[in-house]
Amino acid sequence: MKKKAVYPGSFDPITNGHVDIILRGLKIFDEILIAVLENPKKTPLFTTKERVDMIKEIFSEEKKVEVKSFHGLLVDFARKNNARVVMRGLRAISDFEYEFQMALMNRKLDPEIETLFMMPNVKYSFLSSRLVKEVCMLGGCLTGLVPEIVEKRLREKFKLSSKSKKEKGRK
Repeated sequence: MKKKAVYPGSFDPITNGHVDIILRGLKIFDEILIAVLENPKKTPLFTTKERVDMIKEIFSEEKKVEVKSFHGLLVDFARKNNARVVMRGLRAISDFEYEFQMALMNRKLDPEIETLFMMPNVKYSFLSSRLVKEVCMLGGCLTGLVPEIVEKRLREKFKLSSKSKKEKGRK
């Protein structure tokens, strides 16, 4: 039986830190299912479809990576997709507290599903999707922070946002 892990997240947008965790996870697992969360509590910059499409493009050459969106309980999604491990990245102590609670709740909901925490490469330990969006919005350099396709889409998105704000101001 193949070892399959689910790597869940909002990925709004996916960063090089996420990509690093996925590539390193492929050294441990036969397959990784990237699970893009549809979270009704959040207003993402990119639609679920845009996020899924970007990630599929980034991993188009990697046959051991699959990308799907999901909503609801992660353990239900993992079980439905024959995955027994949830893979999560931890950047700092602040991440650990939240992730630890989630892992324990997932274990309560389905004791057959394990959680594997992975430390980031030190060069990505500060990186978050939120910071990437802020840097882009303020015109900063994204080199080395996100895959090229993500930088391109971010720049397009913020260019559109800037135009929309200017047009609203004229009315």
